Amino acid sequence: MPFYECVFIARQDISATQAEQLSDAMAAIITEHGGKVAKKEYWGLKNLAFRIKKNRKGHYTLFNLDAPPAAVQEMERNMRINEDVLRYLTIRVDELEEGPSAMLQSRHRDREGTGRERDGRFRDRDRDDRPRRDRPPFEGERDRPAAEGDVR
Repeated sequence: MPFYECVFIARQDISATQAEQLSDAMAAIITEHGGKVAKKEYWGLKNLAFRIKKNRKGHYTLFNLDAPPAAVQEMERNMRINEDVLRYLTIRVDELEEGPSAMLQSRHRDREGTGRERDGRFRDRDRDDRPRRDRPPFEGERDRPAAEGDVR
């Protein structure tokens, strides 16, 4: 059977448990039609890049599927009918990714900290500890007279 990755966005009005129930219902459709959900990840309530049906946020969920095309078509048909699903995208992949997805890895990295504060400043080190890359002077730069305000 072919492999698929499916991400769908549910409305911001529903709770996280309702979003989980919605993803369970979609997973049940896949298993009823002879497929298997290899991985299911709830990414949480995230901001949308633009408004979709008057929503500014959405509950994101990822499925890794090992299913026949008919099962995926039935799941997509149910997503089109369901009013709680804002958008979905299903793509066919050559192999399924093992371990957590990039979204969960970035969330885990954010919790641990990357050495930067929230405002982008360095916490553990200063920028002056990096080696400085001096550029060679341009042609004629040394020969020209210094203009007022130039620092050499």
